[in-house]
Amino acid sequence: MDLSLRQIRAFLAVAQTHSFTRAADLLHVAQPTLTVQIRRLEEALDVKLFDRNTRTVNLTRVGRELLPVFQRMVHDLDAVVVDTHEIAAKRRGIVRVAALPTVAAGVLPDAIRSFRERHPGASFVLKDVIAGRVLALVRSEEVDLGVMGGEVKGQDIETLLEASDRLHVVFPKDHPVAGLPRVTIATLADLPLVLMDPATSVREIVDEAFLNAGLIAKPVCEATYMMTAVAMVRAGLGLTILPGSAREIGAEPGLRSRPIDSAGFSRSVRIIRKAGRTLPPLSEAFAEYLRAAFGPGSVVPHAPGGVRREDGPWPVG
Repeated sequence: MDLSLRQIRAFLAVAQTHSFTRAADLLHVAQPTLTVQIRRLEEALDVKLFDRNTRTVNLTRVGRELLPVFQRMVHDLDAVVVDTHEIAAKRRGIVRVAALPTVAAGVLPDAIRSFRERHPGASFVLKDVIAGRVLALVRSEEVDLGVMGGEVKGQDIETLLEASDRLHVVFPKDHPVAGLPRVTIATLADLPLVLMDPATSVREIVDEAFLNAGLIAKPVCEATYMMTAVAMVRAGLGLTILPGSAREIGAEPGLRSRPIDSAGFSRSVRIIRKAGRTLPPLSEAFAEYLRAAFGPGSVVPHAPGGVRREDGPWPVG
């Protein structure tokens, strides 16, 4: 069966006007052309759709049964075309992003708010997962963009932007660390530490920094979640080391943070996408927005409540 949209629209126009002449005028086609379209539709369906004489045109019973079906088909198709135009014009769409929890709860909400001020029809699906999961979601194209730390191997992934996220030591505001001119790895080696779980990217960076300095980090406590580590610091169990961008730092008014002035206490944060794949228009626009707003060589801004650091923030807006 070979049906065309023009044939179906011709059928609907005749059914609406009860006239081939008025239907042809409505569709801006010649009446013989309209007649041919109706005849071919009837031939394709192998049924008669109209009873006609010199004065009237009426639907047959089969034509009456097909009318609501064809009306729904054309309505749905028109809606799809309108929706697609809205998406292409960046007036509507869903942006899917996977990001490290610190970034998902830190800089991304402000970036999303600012972007939606320009594109109010944009919706976001934000998945906060560990770095390995970010990479897997981007590779499987379950998300459009990923924000992760560390190196990315494989030609199937494109890095759109790389920024630096310095690690901070988090301590009670009256702790002696607050009065030191600088905090180094030697300082930390002599203090009780609450470290993240060994499976986390933050712990990997900390362990590598201590190892390169010929030292071994000996935590008094370990935590899987940053908020738990912060709570342990509040309880006086020790100091913790978190990314400066972690909002958990600013959640406790009695705590402060300072960047660690030793090599290795920094992680790269990358915005990535699947190489060679076309993103939805709004996702492409959000990627360009992040690149333009953050710029190359950026530093992820630290969370509020900590000691302000000398390197500038990662701007949003």
